[in-house]
Amino acid sequence: MTSKKHLLILCGGQSSEHEVSLRSAANVYKAINPEKYDVSIVGIDLSGRWHKLNPKALLEHQGMTRVESKPKDIQDLVLNVGDTQDLIRAPSQALAISKIDMVIPVLHGPNGEDGSMQGLLRLMGLPFVGSDVLGSAVSMDKDVMKRLLRDAGVCQAKFLTFRDYQKVDFDAVVEALGLPFFVKPCNLGSSIGVSKVSSREEFDSALREAFLHDRKIIIEEAIKGREMECAVLGNENPKASVVGEIILHHDFYSYEAKYLDEKGATLEIPAKISSELSDKIRALAIKAYQVLECADLSRVDFFVTEDEKVYLNEINTFPGFTSISMYPMLWEAAGLPYTTLIESLIDLACARHEKDKLLKR
Repeated sequence: MTSKKHLLILCGGQSSEHEVSLRSAANVYKAINPEKYDVSIVGIDLSGRWHKLNPKALLEHQGMTRVESKPKDIQDLVLNVGDTQDLIRAPSQALAISKIDMVIPVLHGPNGEDGSMQGLLRLMGLPFVGSDVLGSAVSMDKDVMKRLLRDAGVCQAKFLTFRDYQKVDFDAVVEALGLPFFVKPCNLGSSIGVSKVSSREEFDSALREAFLHDRKIIIEEAIKGREMECAVLGNENPKASVVGEIILHHDFYSYEAKYLDEKGATLEIPAKISSELSDKIRALAIKAYQVLECADLSRVDFFVTEDEKVYLNEINTFPGFTSISMYPMLWEAAGLPYTTLIESLIDLACARHEKDKLLKR
């Protein structure tokens, strides 16, 4: 009889998307087949400390907004890099986490999705779900992502990049991009820190908000069009899901519209578009995925104008897995249930790790 593999789910993290990560992790945990896998969960608090979480506590408190340092269901842990027997040490040996076969880093934003965690797991010799260091880093940085896709001939909104030591002139931005435009932190997701600017009066507060989250921002032309999303799965031969549409009931797809307001948006899966337009979006999603060196999974977001011109908005290398997240819903509509999707991701990551082990060092 084959022993079960031991999976480690990482969640929380040091970013503004901490809460979204916890919601995603609870759903991923529920979808894992307990007959095939043993699962440990580690929550990373906002100061960067690691704690062992009680899975039942995570599920019972799906309103959990952050990993705290002291609750009774959380235990402090210490990374034990280089020891394959005890990956993580704890005050009690019973709480130690040993012999991990696979890591699922359900982490969003800086220090989780930007290559930082992927580099640590690489150094520890652990296979993990999701893009490697390079794909994670370049996809997370909207400026670098857009420059790479521009060089590959992918149509995008016009944009400008600024750092926190540079003066940003409103009139120059309007001349380049028109009004309205969007101000965004370069290295963040879930629409956190994003503002739509329609006047000079809104400009300074939008800059302040974006620079609270990152030292580099982009200012982007507003594209008037329908918002479409496509999920990509795979490595050497990635596949694209059906295309879904987000029909907004807010001014734009803000954090509130995504996670707080149940009526903030309607998800239409599949989108009511022609097969030709669907094929075009799916092909562009795969192209972007490959240009940016992504692996295992990504969600690719688009704008489609009235004359059906397609603009790529951004790519997300570890999209949300909450109960209302598009990535799993798109694959569900394509005939791949949530549980099977998680198993496919584990298999893809294992296969990639085995190939990497064959490389000469």
